[in-house]
Amino acid sequence: MPAANAEDVGVRDVVGQEGLDKVFEVLRAPHTEEPTNWSRRYKANLEKLASGDVNKVAEVVRDLWRRDKERGLSAGEKRMLAKARQILVSELALAEKTNEDKAEAILDDVLTS
Repeated sequence: MPAANAEDVGVRDVVGQEGLDKVFEVLRAPHTEEPTNWSRRYKANLEKLASGDVNKVAEVVRDLWRRDKERGLSAGEKRMLAKARQILVSELALAEKTNEDKAEAILDDVLTS
């Protein structure tokens, strides 16, 4: 795709250090209220993923990761968590100029901190 068309189709630059700091802040943020109704929660998370905003993807990873640790996830939410993690790991790998294995380790470290 020509670089001139990138903005028109919704492609953005990889986050820089300031963006990474914000992602880590989102991942470490205290628990936030989310809908108790599964379908509303799922729809809200789908909208966050579709937004393309790396901070909203980080919210999905954080919330589903915590929910999984506390109560477990449905099969649909497990797939969503895997997809959201993959998006975030890819972004971290590009931003940190590392491979996805190291980026996944970074993500896990931040989530457990």
